[in-house]
Order: sequence, then structure tokens, then C-alpha cells
Amino acid sequence: MVPLDKIKDLANQRKKENLGFFKTLRKQKPKNLDQIAQQTHDEVFQEIDCLKCANCCKTTGPLFTDADINRIARHFNVKPATFIQTYLRIDEDDDYVLQSTPCSFLGDDNYCSIYEVRPKACREYPHTDRRKLYQIGTITIANTGICPAAYEIVERMKDRLPVR
Repeated sequence: MVPLDKIKDLANQRKKENLGFFKTLRKQKPKNLDQIAQQTHDEVFQEIDCLKCANCCKTTGPLFTDADINRIARHFNVKPATFIQTYLRIDEDDDYVLQSTPCSFLGDDNYCSIYEVRPKACREYPHTDRRKLYQIGTITIANTGICPAAYEIVERMKDRLPVR
């Protein structure tokens, strides 16, 4: 697996190649793409332990939907407005995001203190098991610079999907 201290540089070196790969996937839409993506995702996550990394939680923040805010506020037994004021801000896209990183809910042991009620974006990260992965190529490429699993999944998919 890619060492965490090298992932950003390696992802940048592969960015042009990866952009081309996802552009081709969008055009060709291989019939077995969803199956290969899911299989590769499952395989890589058998090898990678997110608790040893947590780079996503340390360097980026998820979007919080209204449903996320309401669910987490209930968990803390506070009003949604109080949760927002305490932890969130509105970003340039008018989305609720964390006020700062690393995530306020990340412990020193890399465990999430709100894991059972975490935001949808956290539950689905790095989104590599999504159907029609070609539709989120830009996000996936960005995630290869953050998440060793996303990086490895894209590299293996390039080997398994010989697109032209």
C-alpha cells in the first residue's frame, strides 16, 4: 500500500493518467464496471484498516445534510441550531461543513465518537463502491490524494479495465 506521507505526491503524478482513465470510462461505460468496482473496493478494504490512517478525518471535512444535522443533534440531545453553531460553518457552496479539521469527533485513537450517527458523506467515503463510478471521477481522483484505499482501488481498476 502507498505510504501516507507519499500519497499526495503519487496521486498528483497519476492525475493526468487518472483523468484520462475516467474520461474513457464515461465514454465506454463497461458493462462490468459496477461489479469490478465493488469487487476491487471490497478486496482493498480487506487489506486496509482505516483506523490506522484516518487521513480523511484529519485533512478534510464532510458535507452535513439536514438529515445528518438533525440525527447528530438528537444524539447530543441539543437543538440542530446549537449543533450547527458549535461545530459547523457554511462554505462557499452554501453547504454545511466542519468549522475546522481535523474532525472534532476524531479521537487520538482514530475512532469516531459519533460513528453510529456519522454524516452520510463519512459513511460512504471514499465512494469507490458506488454504482456508475465513472460519474464521480473528479471526486474519486481527488480522494486518491487523501485515501490510500481510494488510490489503490483506482490503480487496480486501471489494471482490470483495459480501456482504450
